[in-house]
Amino acid sequence: MLNNPIVQRELKGILRTRKSFAIQTAMAVAFSLLVVLRWPTDGRADLAGEESRQLVRAFGYGLLVAMILLVPIFPSASIVREKRSGTLALLLDSPMTPWTIYLGKLIGVMCFVLVLLIMSLPAAAACFAMGGVSLTTEIGALYLVLILVALQYTVLGLLVSIQATTVDSALRVTYACILVLAVFTLGPNQLLQGQQGLFASVGYWIRMFSPIPAVMEVLGHGDIGSEGFMSPSGGAFRYGVTAIVTSIAGAVYSVRQLNHTLFDRAREQGIITDDLPLGRRILRRLVFIIDPQRRKTGISWFMNPILVKEFRTRRFGRFHWLLRLVAVCAMFSLLLTFAALKGAVSWDVEKVGALLVVMQVALILMITPSLAAGLISSEHESGGWQLLQMTPLSVWRILSGKLLSVTFTLALILLATLPGYMFMIKIKPAIEPQVERVLVCLVLTAVFAMVMSTAVSSMFRRTAPATTTSYLLLLTVCAGTLLFWLGRDAPFGHTTVETVLKLNPMAAALSVIDAPGFEPYRLIPDNWYVIGTLTVLAFVVLTFRTWRLTRPQ
Repeated sequence: MLNNPIVQRELKGILRTRKSFAIQTAMAVAFSLLVVLRWPTDGRADLAGEESRQLVRAFGYGLLVAMILLVPIFPSASIVREKRSGTLALLLDSPMTPWTIYLGKLIGVMCFVLVLLIMSLPAAAACFAMGGVSLTTEIGALYLVLILVALQYTVLGLLVSIQATTVDSALRVTYACILVLAVFTLGPNQLLQGQQGLFASVGYWIRMFSPIPAVMEVLGHGDIGSEGFMSPSGGAFRYGVTAIVTSIAGAVYSVRQLNHTLFDRAREQGIITDDLPLGRRILRRLVFIIDPQRRKTGISWFMNPILVKEFRTRRFGRFHWLLRLVAVCAMFSLLLTFAALKGAVSWDVEKVGALLVVMQVALILMITPSLAAGLISSEHESGGWQLLQMTPLSVWRILSGKLLSVTFTLALILLATLPGYMFMIKIKPAIEPQVERVLVCLVLTAVFAMVMSTAVSSMFRRTAPATTTSYLLLLTVCAGTLLFWLGRDAPFGHTTVETVLKLNPMAAALSVIDAPGFEPYRLIPDNWYVIGTLTVLAFVVLTFRTWRLTRPQ
């Protein structure tokens, strides 16, 4: 199979990019520094192996985050780039079967993942040399779980790549799916743990789609959010079964889609509501609050034309899609609060608030880069920036129109989840000041994510790398810093964890709401100052870059 020309072409194409070189270098340097910083400097020997076990935990969680952040970059763009360049049709016309093409791309990406894991082997060997760590049940099992994570996410990325039409949309959908698989699948079990019945069993098995509990079990760190309940053992084995089954199913479905029908998809002819008979127009006015097929009016003189243009050319900018998104967020917020308070007697309002915070931050991280990372780079890619340069619009009018288009969407998402907090205040009025500070943290998170993603967009001329960079930066700030929290007191001290968490707006919101595990840390108002400063710096960079781009070339 390694003689497959697709494997060689895919692997060489990945290894020759600057992106892959930067990823390999960063992996080697980061894990080497981790071992060096935690290596014992005194002459005492740790016979119990507690220091090495603490180091392995930090090392394992770091590898898991690296797999989640880095693996989707290459498979999600692999097939859609072939499709847009026209080389996919040539591959399908060649003597190679769809299975040969698919396996070639899958093995090529997996070989690069193995290269990344090999870069971490010296650090793993140093952890083993400290003693007290099992080579098979801890380090070996960790690498086996990570390989399954890479396989599952690679298959997912290829599946999305087959269905997508652009590289940036494939990246957005892939990261959204991974966020659901890794984080949101933990929700049902978190709500129903300690209970008996069909729903509790279903919630436990849904949890098996996430690699986080499997890695925690392998590293001997208990279960995430167990709340004192005993979780069944064998979670790593169950995740392995789930990952293999979903990978096989995804591969079979992807190969069935990998044929010439990808180029022959018929598009709907479309219809305008204003051209329908009077009776059908009246019916649609009664059924739809905002009719997506109705002819739009002209742009008013007081409206920013860039704002209107962004709303009318972006799917989530269309009002009927915004209403659907708001309705889903509002219903999910209320259902989450009601289900938690009704079904789990041992839960208090603070734990429900922690779930709401995680849900809102996850929505912000999932949606903001997909909206803001292409605001400027997509104009360069499509040639629209030259048209903007020929208009009499000023830099501030262009920039404000684009930022407002994202601001309205994020504001609606945040407002849609407010009913859950209102329900909590009604139940326990004493937490109203905490809820107010949590909302400040969430607003700062949304503004920071929007300005940072737009600043990144101004530095790239293609949307795909801008979207990838935005996701990596935001996930590093909001998820990567939690690695220090997972290693709190072992191997990281209280001061170190608190200092790092001051960079994380989600951790600040969780500390305000007194979420379990975040009560000892005082992150407010230092986090507000840090996030505010970073937002201002990103806005200055964005303004300068936009001004430079509007100058004559």
